[in-house]
Amino acid sequence: MTGTIFPDLKGKSVYITGGASGIGAALTDGFMAQGAKVAIIGRSSADDFLAQMEAKHGTRPLFMQGDISDIQRLQDTIRQAVEAHQGLDILVNNAANDQRHTLDEVDEAFYDWMQAVNQKAYFFACQEAARQMGKGGAIVNFSSISYMMGNAGYPIYTAANAAITGMTRSLARELGPKGIRVNALAPGWVLTQKQLDKWADPQALADHMERLCLKEHLKPEDMVDPTLYLASDASRMMTGQCMAVDGGVVVSG
Repeated sequence: MTGTIFPDLKGKSVYITGGASGIGAALTDGFMAQGAKVAIIGRSSADDFLAQMEAKHGTRPLFMQGDISDIQRLQDTIRQAVEAHQGLDILVNNAANDQRHTLDEVDEAFYDWMQAVNQKAYFFACQEAARQMGKGGAIVNFSSISYMMGNAGYPIYTAANAAITGMTRSLARELGPKGIRVNALAPGWVLTQKQLDKWADPQALADHMERLCLKEHLKPEDMVDPTLYLASDASRMMTGQCMAVDGGVVVSG
């Protein structure tokens, strides 16, 4: 992280899906460093991470255990965060699952699960957040450059991310009159521990390096300042956009 300060984020109420691991953990750390009040949902207990945040920032994020594909639980935790933090200013839809799969091996149950995690949860988090953002707010939906590249190996995931970008554009127009901005952030290949453990073999890393304009692999911390920017007043007239942060793999315009 660069240590950029966004003064308007101090005291803001932020809800982050998947905020205790991977990119989400870096986002939680980043918002807490700004003085924001952070609530997070995650499937697994996060005692070690919460203790780290308390040691670093003097307070813990509000952690609520749950699966984002359980829509009732997801929306209940958003309401719980609103009650604990006296409102909701920022939603960050970050949690996702890029489990690899081919067209032929997918059955209906796997398809439904992938869409439930990677797109449906995003929609219903936006729905509840919009209900709770009485005086406006900001929504940041994590998409991916994978669909822009036409990547093979996870077609349900790429379809879901294309849908997230489309949904972002439509919700920006619907929610704009309420003062709610909705943008998407499309990371490149961010080398979380999960990626390193499962898919980042030497050949894959070398091939990806060839695609990068900036010859450095992305880290979770590289997603923090762009997210803070989209959440802050620094981007106050920016909505309905999808911003790629990928080291220069894809270009637009």
